[in-house]
Amino acid sequence: MVDFDGHMSRYQTGWRCKNLENQEPGTQNGQQRSWILPRDLWEEGLWPGITSSSGHSLPGYLEVEKVKKHDGVHNLKSSWVMCANLYFPFQEDLKVVAGFLKDRVSPAIETVDRIELEWAERAPLDPATLLGEPHGQRGKNQTSPDVAFIVNGGKGIVLTESKFVEHSFYPCSGRNKDYGNPDIARCMNPRKVYDDPNRQCYMTQWAYGRRTNRKYWDYLRFNLEALRLLRRCPAASAGYQLFRQQALAEALVQKGAYDFVISCVAHDARNQVLLECLRSTGMQDFTRDWGPLFEGKAQFATFTHQEWVKWVASKKKGDWQDWLEYVRRRYEL
Repeated sequence: MVDFDGHMSRYQTGWRCKNLENQEPGTQNGQQRSWILPRDLWEEGLWPGITSSSGHSLPGYLEVEKVKKHDGVHNLKSSWVMCANLYFPFQEDLKVVAGFLKDRVSPAIETVDRIELEWAERAPLDPATLLGEPHGQRGKNQTSPDVAFIVNGGKGIVLTESKFVEHSFYPCSGRNKDYGNPDIARCMNPRKVYDDPNRQCYMTQWAYGRRTNRKYWDYLRFNLEALRLLRRCPAASAGYQLFRQQALAEALVQKGAYDFVISCVAHDARNQVLLECLRSTGMQDFTRDWGPLFEGKAQFATFTHQEWVKWVASKKKGDWQDWLEYVRRRYEL
């Protein structure tokens, strides 16, 4: 679907009219929209089974674990809220998650031990130490995947970026001239960047404000055949989040934190724009073309939200009927 974002704006407005009492337009980034709730009513966008009044409270988890929720949680199109609605409830049924991940992500996965939102390790395996990012917190100012599945008794982890209506994985922050980059044209020569990142990548020499020099290139190694297909650094225009998560995955496995680490993306199958967002970089479909770029210990995988819902329906329909009805209505799945 080419205009999936526009379609979902209309759909979420309709869902709100049918299911929520409050119809006051909320505001995000200075814009009022019918699919945005007043900020203090953000929990109305959650499946009832994870609201504050439930026995599996998402707000309670965020408080205990000191996780910063995304600023746009009151937007009914929020991918962060979608991720929470689709995956956080299954802390209560880890076996069905394990079966899905084994089938769709990696046959090495036998069990799922925990599901964590905005996951980050503690020092010295934290993003600040490993990647040279500023000291932040889970969910803010650091690379912390939307959801992490800790598997096989803690021996493996699946770091998962969850997407809904987004158009890309965002451009590299280092290409912003306001941050002092003297020559953003360097990013357009991927071979030079790869061969000499300390001179060619501004992220390795970032001196703007309190920002620190990033270490992403310390861990990533490219497949040289795949490198010939690139027209620019894969992080430059639309792959920054993928690039950072791949670096984090590789860093964790190189440091011996886990026997295996998988960088993963959960996405909506209808979002054609996201699938093709790296075309100007040289990749036609990120689900097919991103993984082969890299040679290393970390793996790359993808799955769709539709596949997950279908799996639950086929394996656990009776146990999760209320959830299935909710997510199907809420997201047109």
